[in-house]
Amino acid sequence: MMMCRAGGSGPERAGFEPDDPARRAEFTALLEDDVEDLYENAPCGYLSTLLDGRIAKINTTLLNWLGYRREDVVGRRHFNDLLTVGGRLYHETHFAPLLRMQGHLSGIALELRAADGSRLPVLVTSTVKTGADGEPLLIRTTVFDARERRAYETELLRARREAERDRERLQRLNATLQRTLLPAVLEPVPGADVAAHYHAASPDEVGGDFYDLFPISPGIWGFFLGDVCGKGAVAATITSLARYTLRAAAVYDSDPTAVLRHLNTTMVRDHRRGHPRFCTVIYGRLTLTDGAGGLHATVTLASGGHPPALLLGADGTADYLHTPGGQLVGVFPDAAISTVTFTLEAGATLLLYTDGLTEARTAEGFYGESALLDFARDLAPASATGTVSAVTALLDSLGTGVTDDTALLALHLPGPEHLRDRLE
Repeated sequence: MMMCRAGGSGPERAGFEPDDPARRAEFTALLEDDVEDLYENAPCGYLSTLLDGRIAKINTTLLNWLGYRREDVVGRRHFNDLLTVGGRLYHETHFAPLLRMQGHLSGIALELRAADGSRLPVLVTSTVKTGADGEPLLIRTTVFDARERRAYETELLRARREAERDRERLQRLNATLQRTLLPAVLEPVPGADVAAHYHAASPDEVGGDFYDLFPISPGIWGFFLGDVCGKGAVAATITSLARYTLRAAAVYDSDPTAVLRHLNTTMVRDHRRGHPRFCTVIYGRLTLTDGAGGLHATVTLASGGHPPALLLGADGTADYLHTPGGQLVGVFPDAAISTVTFTLEAGATLLLYTDGLTEARTAEGFYGESALLDFARDLAPASATGTVSAVTALLDSLGTGVTDDTALLALHLPGPEHLRDRLE
């Protein structure tokens, strides 16, 4: 790299001055302008005021901006007189007191009032100049034209507001689409308590979690809960496919394993290159019988790679209903499906959930299945409504740690003392 030395000649000097002698003389003259000309025609405004604000000196640049004559301003007007009403109020209540205390203020946004009544947005920097004895003598102020900056800020604000309106429209659209993918209300199950909740991690995207509960025949109910891969429109299409396929298959096949295999076959056939189309899902069949001892319920669960359901007992215990070996639905043509059959005792509650809950982040890492099991053991016994309310409060307490949507579905068989309704 060639270094330039002060006072050099030839190539070193050519980088600072034109080669032509006449133009070099003109260039040198510009560099040696007198101080007064530099002050008067600076690219910014200058003015000096006495301590009471009376204008003692002002440069031509600022006079031209405002449209005043020098003789109408110097010694006749105060700095306050150049401000708009709002600027004057701010100057008296904030600017002037702070300047007296600190001796310097920089980059304060104000509006000046021009001779024709128009407004000039400016940025003001003021410094209190003191004498040899340290006593303040006058105030020197530099004024920068902020019209272009104000126009930029106005355009930026307009763009931000438009973006916010677009985001609100998108959120409304997402919320509407999300509602179409979930049942408006759960079908009431005579003699049982059922509850569900959808916790959206973000209003900006449609989630892929889903659930449903529906009658199949007298005393028999189907229910499911799942989580599709991805978010947005693609996830919405998979969710819709999964939900309606499951409902249709449940009517024609009493075996939960066969229902999930039908969904798996449908999703594998619908596979599109570059667009993963799979989900985890747990499907259940609830059979209610009304015998001499009261209402009884038998449940069969089939799982396709979904987190295990939780069973909260009437005696205050809680444990997972493990369904190991189940594979993702929509990936393999012959995906393995895991099943478990059990009796839902009076006073017990079955809870299904998606992994947005267990994969929520805490200070210690993921919330996890172990913490959820401890939570359930502290909660049991509880109704379906109480269980869902408690887990919803848990999700709220985890705040931004919940980075994925979470769906909840709970079924509860009340104890004998609460069995007022009978199977219809």
